[in-house]
Amino acid sequence: MDEGNHTILVTEFVLLGLTDDPVLKHFLFLLILIIYLITWLGNLTIITTVISDHQLHTPMYFLLANLAVLDVSHSSINVPKVLSTLLSQNKTISFSECIMQMFFFHFIAGAMCFFLVVMAVDRYVAIYNPLRYLTIMNRDVCTGLVIGAWLGGFTHSIIQVALIIPLPFCGPNVLDNFYCDVPQVIKLVCTDTYMVELMMVSNSGMLLIIEFIILLISYTFILIKIRRHVTKGKHKALSTCGAQITVMSMIFIPAIFIYARPFHKLAMDKAVSVTYTVITPMLNPMIYTLRNTEMKNAIKVYKILSGVE
Repeated sequence: MDEGNHTILVTEFVLLGLTDDPVLKHFLFLLILIIYLITWLGNLTIITTVISDHQLHTPMYFLLANLAVLDVSHSSINVPKVLSTLLSQNKTISFSECIMQMFFFHFIAGAMCFFLVVMAVDRYVAIYNPLRYLTIMNRDVCTGLVIGAWLGGFTHSIIQVALIIPLPFCGPNVLDNFYCDVPQVIKLVCTDTYMVELMMVSNSGMLLIIEFIILLISYTFILIKIRRHVTKGKHKALSTCGAQITVMSMIFIPAIFIYARPFHKLAMDKAVSVTYTVITPMLNPMIYTLRNTEMKNAIKVYKILSGVE
């Protein structure tokens, strides 16, 4: 077995995790567990409410329910492993499990970024062509856009993983992170990775920046239209767009910080990673429900009919 044959000598990685302090570990375990449970509760509430309330069977809420599915999936890829490493002395992860974790993480995260573009398209049509909104954003179109977002995330992830798998890993095998991700794994390759890193940054960073710019321009036009021409339902339109802009910023800004630069370790990396892998999926449903009267009322009705209240 020699390095020249690109044989994978490393069969597992060691995750350093968030901290080595035993007291802080238990505190973080409880905190992240509570956040994880709230994430599931909040997003499942949105999904079940949209499904059960026929008044919410509109394009916007169909997309919102799909975003909730992405949030739950996104959180569930890394958080269970984080929780296990906080309690266990075993911080290892097999090479194949690491690859799978990276694949699904970038698959869901990529799909979410494309999905936010879809939601911006929905708002653009609703504001600029309200009379034909339901005709344009019909079920087939919405389903096609959702499938397109998932395919976009899948393509992005396949490229990332395909660039990593052929590379030789011959030690060391310590990842300074709490989950497997491209910036840390690529640094353990025992060969020059300049061109691979360049392709990965182009695939992730450039894509994020382009999408973010498109979203900023789109919402700028939408807000101008609302401010100048919308009179009826102006507050609702502003509230909906405000929620989407907040969610968009919470996802794109940390992701751009991590992936749109050369893969060099910075002190803030772990804190930023915790933000968009653990905290953001919990906050998304809160932002949408707190700023959406229809959703809040529908959730109240759903609770009453379910016997919760």
